[in-house]
Amino acid sequence: MLLLGIDLGTSSVKVSVVDAATQRCLASVSYPETEREILARQPGWAEQQPLQWWQDAKQAILLAHATQQYNPQDIGAIGIAYQMHGLVLVDEHHHVLRDAIIWCDSRAVPYGEAAFQAIGPEQCLTHLLNSPGNFTAAKLAWVKEHEPEVYQRIRQVMLPGDFLALQLTGEATTSVSALSEGIFWDFARHQLSEDVFRFFGFDEELIPPVQPVFAEHGRLRASVAEELDLPVGIPVTYKAGDQPNNALSLNVLRPGEVAATAGTSGVIYAVTDQLFVDHLSRVNPFAHVNHAAEQMRLGVLLCINGAGSMNRWAKQAVGRELSYPELNQRAAQVPAGAEGLLCLPFGNGVERMLANEPVGAHFLHLDLNVHTSSHLLRAAQEGVAFAFRYGLDLMRENGLHPTVVKAGKTNMFLSEVFAQAFVNATGLAVELYQTDGSVGAALGAGIGAGTFATPDDAFRNVQRLQLIEPNAEAPVYEQTYQRWKAELLARLPQPEAALAKS
Repeated sequence: MLLLGIDLGTSSVKVSVVDAATQRCLASVSYPETEREILARQPGWAEQQPLQWWQDAKQAILLAHATQQYNPQDIGAIGIAYQMHGLVLVDEHHHVLRDAIIWCDSRAVPYGEAAFQAIGPEQCLTHLLNSPGNFTAAKLAWVKEHEPEVYQRIRQVMLPGDFLALQLTGEATTSVSALSEGIFWDFARHQLSEDVFRFFGFDEELIPPVQPVFAEHGRLRASVAEELDLPVGIPVTYKAGDQPNNALSLNVLRPGEVAATAGTSGVIYAVTDQLFVDHLSRVNPFAHVNHAAEQMRLGVLLCINGAGSMNRWAKQAVGRELSYPELNQRAAQVPAGAEGLLCLPFGNGVERMLANEPVGAHFLHLDLNVHTSSHLLRAAQEGVAFAFRYGLDLMRENGLHPTVVKAGKTNMFLSEVFAQAFVNATGLAVELYQTDGSVGAALGAGIGAGTFATPDDAFRNVQRLQLIEPNAEAPVYEQTYQRWKAELLARLPQPEAALAKS
């Protein structure tokens, strides 16, 4: 039996086909080759077209078939991973009503803050485990106020992965994990949040039927099966946000285990079985893929919006003609610390870990007689590593103390400069594995379909590629980080700065 995994990212859709018996990836492709644009019609806005996601997913599946590494008719189940926190709206005919408001859009911050104050901080943090913040529910509130004619036509509210499954199957479902990332879920009562729906004036009928993450979310429509050369009726048996799914792909399912990604955004994701609350909602707990009312499994998520997006900007600015491996080689020519050049990589929307402050991206202490484009490339990667360190310190402040981080050898972790900077800045060893979100989605489909006796069986052949530990450059990174942190705190409001210094 073969398993098809679809990873709906911000930049592209990646598809992998995995042999369930061996867990070997037979084919893996992305579409489009160039990064899909984010529509920013106003400052702080970020939108994408859901139907473009669907077209990209279909093209990626057909490209995977074109490798001729497998028989498409042997595929028995489909899993989906997707960019978190997005808002997709469809009418009664499942037609898309507007472009999706995606994760890095900042417009809904005031709506989340108003809900936080009206519902009450204590009530929000003990029931939602978060402030409504800039998440999906607050985005929906923005649409309700500013686009009432659209809001009146909504039949169902979806996360991006729910929409992709709808296109495949014609059926709409969601999960507790998805609802928690949208801040629609009450953990204390194990139900949709009456507080959120009452405050915003939402109808609970807008939410699709709730299924477990590992469950049947519909079966492939005949028309889609014919178009994509897939067996009619195979089930979608797994749907999860990209960060819970990345953790799954690394077999990070148990309390104390930690996963990291450094794609368009950067994420640290730590699993806990304890009720976790950050009173400033700078790091956020959501239901993990294996969460249940009788067995709490929360994924505590630290998000840095400007990770790969910062690296991409630096490439476009000074290394447009370079491939990413060539860019990494250029960055490696500069010594650790980039000879004093610092980068604050916060230019991709407001950052939750910075209390939703619009800090922006900056290069600081540029010396025109010393610094070259290679320095800028290195400083950008180091700046992302320092942002991870800052966020990890927030996690430590809240009682989480990871010792080892697991990551896929992909995206920014392909850069030796970034990977070593991450390790030296954070003081945490990193284990790198040959996996990614699309492979994780495929294995998740196998778990949901009952192909594996236990989740651990899905990872029995996964082997560690590399262990990276702090080296002799660690003291340089500690000194440089303290300078970097001082520059960041100078740009934050005093209450946040005072807290960060404590």
